[in-house]
Amino acid sequence: MFKLTTFSSLIIFLVFSSCSPHEKIKIVRMMPGELWSETIQVVPAAGDPDPETLVLDLTQKQQVIDGFGACFNEMGWDALMILDSSRREDLLFRIFDREDGCGFNIFRMPIGANDYAVEWYSLNETPGDYEMSGFTIDHDRKYLIPYIKAAQKYAPGMKIWASPWCPPVWMKTNKHYACRMDVVNDLCCRELEGREGLTQFIMDDKTLSAYALYFSRFIQAYANLGIGIYAVHPQNEPNSCQNFPSCIWTASDLATFIGKYLGPRLEADGLDTDIWYGTIERPYIENIDTVLTDPGVKKYIKGVGFQWAGKGAIEKTHEKYPDMKLMQTESECGDGSNDWAAAMHTFDLLQHYFNNGANVYMYWNIVLDETGKSHWGWKQNSLITIDRASGEIILNPEFYLIKLFSTHIRPGAVKINAGPGKNILAFANPEGDLVVIVRNPEETTLVKKISVGNKTYQVALEPGSVNALLLEPSLEDS
Repeated sequence: MFKLTTFSSLIIFLVFSSCSPHEKIKIVRMMPGELWSETIQVVPAAGDPDPETLVLDLTQKQQVIDGFGACFNEMGWDALMILDSSRREDLLFRIFDREDGCGFNIFRMPIGANDYAVEWYSLNETPGDYEMSGFTIDHDRKYLIPYIKAAQKYAPGMKIWASPWCPPVWMKTNKHYACRMDVVNDLCCRELEGREGLTQFIMDDKTLSAYALYFSRFIQAYANLGIGIYAVHPQNEPNSCQNFPSCIWTASDLATFIGKYLGPRLEADGLDTDIWYGTIERPYIENIDTVLTDPGVKKYIKGVGFQWAGKGAIEKTHEKYPDMKLMQTESECGDGSNDWAAAMHTFDLLQHYFNNGANVYMYWNIVLDETGKSHWGWKQNSLITIDRASGEIILNPEFYLIKLFSTHIRPGAVKINAGPGKNILAFANPEGDLVVIVRNPEETTLVKKISVGNKTYQVALEPGSVNALLLEPSLEDS
């Protein structure tokens, strides 16, 4: 059974001044002990704004929101297979359905193994196979492909982007999937370890050409299965030397690969898959500049993806390249606590990324078992936990937080300016309705006025709560 909490009545009161004395407003709230609550409130007329009022400036349109999603990982499908087919379908519906699920529309997948693969593999481990005659996605038929196909039933038209954690090992200087020695891998010696600032990919013409072909073959193989890959990011965390699949690249070497090999290869093969510069996990704008100031590279780049410490570079990137699409590519995964504090950390990340121009927000693991551990030993959070022994399904606080955003902020929504201060985000959906996300981080009830056009709402926010106020005014009404 799903682990659900008992909902008490929603204690949020709204009042506003306008030409109508009463109005019905839908409010969705999550708070500790009451993770999801919906109500329709009839609100009476009230007073005018004051200096402390939070103001939504409907004339200040910011970035378009392209959507929300998460990553298809092998260990997610492995966890889902704990359930019998009926309960698994019920859960898949609850996750992926556009109307009654989380409303996700953009998904990530790995090219070959990542740290939440069941084991190491790539799509071609035949040394020296520069023509990719041994390329195969057969390994993916056990986990990733059935996972994606199961999701497509409920989210037809989903967009999927892909990134490798590691190329085939024969393309790396150390001939191993890992960058760093550890008891969880068999990298033999310190001299084979990598370090940040020193590219581990073999930067000769035939290997770079073969790797570009590897990407093209991957895209085409998945297209043949009815799974479109709308974008690729050429390397997950190119600066991080990990004990799991990873590969260090400098920004200049990634620029060489994109501009002289990957871009031309996809173009020559007639593929319309976009190339993004990602996924970037360092706060250095200089690395972004290395790629985006080179015209021969920039012409292939449709966006930049950030995760972890890369969040420190998104503000300057948005300032310097205001027309460039920006994506948060991997929500910080924590340590397996799956608690309220983890959800509030994710709220802070959502706020940071959207306030600095992000068009997309991606969660990481959708489903894991009760251990939360990867094949390489890191315990991480997930939206949903399934207990192997009991079969219990637990919807974690981050499930409800992400759902609060993803089900109400629809693709094509426009972020609008809201302030002053933190803990408020506002969006205008394509249909004109407004979504105002407001958090009260305090331990006591917080009363706030929110001004929207010619209306002023007075909101009593429960301690620790995150609230979605669903309002009718459109940008054109201001």
